[in-house]
Amino acid sequence: MNSEKKTFAEKLKTSSLVQAWLVLLLAVSFGISLAGVQLALGPIIETNKVNETLERVPELVLGKDLADKMAAQNQSLEIAAHRVAVDKAGQAKTYSVYEARYAGELRGWVIKTKGQGYADAIELLVGLSPDRKSLTGLFVLDQKETPGLGNKIVTADWRGQFIGAPTSRALVVVKSGAAKPGEIDAVTGATISSNSVTAMINTAVGDLRQPLSVMEKGKDDNG
Repeated sequence: MNSEKKTFAEKLKTSSLVQAWLVLLLAVSFGISLAGVQLALGPIIETNKVNETLERVPELVLGKDLADKMAAQNQSLEIAAHRVAVDKAGQAKTYSVYEARYAGELRGWVIKTKGQGYADAIELLVGLSPDRKSLTGLFVLDQKETPGLGNKIVTADWRGQFIGAPTSRALVVVKSGAAKPGEIDAVTGATISSNSVTAMINTAVGDLRQPLSVMEKGKDDNG
């Protein structure tokens, strides 16, 4: 009897070990497969983001109405993409910047920036006036914030608060009742997501104000 019990216990132990190894093997296989898919799709996703960025530039610098009017008349902006490096405490940080012109006249800038949100990274496109003194638009290129809460940062109503905001001072998030220039109403129940977006804009504008000024001055001098 004791021998039978021992044999049963050994079989049970062996079976548990086999199951544990199978679970581990499946997990590793799934991880490798997922990594392979991400590796294969990565370039495609980035290409799609670049294409979407170029599509969004007119609205971000001109506003939806004027951008739609230009499109209806088969007119388009001249868009030049730049990589702008800035020194951050001894380390270089690089931004993608899109310069938008019409008939040679500068109509605005669009900055691509990325930062940490509540759930994951957030990617933004930020429109700036030609003189860099005010925001002209905001688009959320990528986000994985909480559905029904943080992901409301993508809505046109919330993003619309940033249009016309001055860049001479840092934007400030308030819980409700934004009344002063540069105040932004937080998404209800998603203060962290709201603060993350606002901080990313403040940082990007602060980092690029001078470099963009130098770029524009260089164009004027050469023109």
